[in-house]
Amino acid sequence: MLSPRQEVLALSEVIHGAVNRTELASLGIDPTSVLDFSASVNSFGPSPRVVEAIANSSIHCYPDRDATELRQILASHLGVPMECLIAGNGSTELLYLIGLVFLRPADRVVVVGPTYSEYSRVAQLMGATVSCCQAGPESTFDFPACLVEDSLRALQPRALFVCHPNNPTGKLAPTEAICQWAVEFPQTLFIVDEAYIEFSPDADSFTKLIRDNIVVLRSMTKAHGLAGLRLGYAVSTPEVIDLLARVRPPWSVSTIAQNAGIAALQDSSYLQRSLANLAAEKTLLLERLTSFGVVALPSETHFFLIRVANATATRQRLLESGILVRDCSSFGMPEFLRISPQTPPHNKLFCEAWKRFQFEC
Repeated sequence: MLSPRQEVLALSEVIHGAVNRTELASLGIDPTSVLDFSASVNSFGPSPRVVEAIANSSIHCYPDRDATELRQILASHLGVPMECLIAGNGSTELLYLIGLVFLRPADRVVVVGPTYSEYSRVAQLMGATVSCCQAGPESTFDFPACLVEDSLRALQPRALFVCHPNNPTGKLAPTEAICQWAVEFPQTLFIVDEAYIEFSPDADSFTKLIRDNIVVLRSMTKAHGLAGLRLGYAVSTPEVIDLLARVRPPWSVSTIAQNAGIAALQDSSYLQRSLANLAAEKTLLLERLTSFGVVALPSETHFFLIRVANATATRQRLLESGILVRDCSSFGMPEFLRISPQTPPHNKLFCEAWKRFQFEC
């Protein structure tokens, strides 16, 4: 029998996008010189109001542990009661709180993949058994609805994790089907991660579907450009939110993060402009890459997948030139890279590097 320490050590290595300073140091690369196409955030950065709010934040007092003002503004934006909201130190913290409250050893959990590795990691840390419903390249990674429904019927799982739109594929989940499953399988907790939904203007959100067996996670680090601050929130019934609040560490959302979130929400026009610019940059980048013979998969978000012969080798070659992309091998997709468009000058440099190396696609 494994000890708790051995069980943790047995977990797979955590691999995410963004700059890894330890890796760059080992390669002798200056982190400040790297152009990061691996992190799926708003490359145009936060609103100027956010920068001002951060500069004016007072840090000598403890933050509001309930993030009251932030939740009030979020409630108004979403059209839900404030009691249906909880703020967290990024949506990933809230994932772990969900695990602490709802998952127990021997529980069965379904994860719709390929997707964010923290869903399985949380379930495994709680001792649950994870089953994956994997979409495949033959369907360009469309949501595997039949596999999911079969798993719900066969396993009667305690929880199901779904990312909407999905990371790294950029595909949307079928909202009507999930709503129907939530009614048909009341014993299953449906955790819907909408971290990237602002990048998908045509996507339907689950935030107004308040049910005891649905928890919606949202992130303010991606579209609002607050990745360095860590800020997210969850939406569910007051009873579920109260349970999550009981296990949340005190003061987990800093004063600076709360003030930044408030300022970001109060400047919706900046968000819409920057997201429109980012969508335009995606279109231009795809056109240039396609002219090089690159095969890009359809995506409902700003980021997208491209097929290559060897994702790890391609990433390494680009990194040596100061360009970081997301190797999707850790998602079980060794022939795909995830690309997140950046600003026009950076996108131009990316295309020049790609053309210079003429990667085999």
